[in-house]
Amino acid sequence: QVQLVESGGGLVQAGGSLRLSCAASGSIYSINAMGWYRQAPGKQRELVAFITSGGTTNYADSVKGRVTISRDNAKNTVYLQMSSLKPEDTAVYYCNADIRYTISSPYRHYWGQGTQVTVSS
Repeated sequence: QVQLVESGGGLVQAGGSLRLSCAASGSIYSINAMGWYRQAPGKQRELVAFITSGGTTNYADSVKGRVTISRDNAKNTVYLQMSSLKPEDTAVYYCNADIRYTISSPYRHYWGQGTQVTVSS
């Protein structure tokens, strides 16, 4: 059993900052890529950022320069530091990770339960 648990969401004024965390726990041998997605009401879930096991990062154009993704491999945790937040950043933010539980098992894709981020104007 593997769980991803997000934290750090909340209500913030436009221009403010938030730091999201997502910790993976359970039967984990190794984690490949980890990432953050978001879904606003009435919209499809979209990629915000991801980071590979080697530390390579990729960001959506809409958040470049305002968001930094990082990970602590020792803690199986991924972070999303967000600044200069805008009302259009309001969404439920989900983390995901590609995890395998043994050296020979395939990587499986896991999702967290989501954390709400609301940016007021």
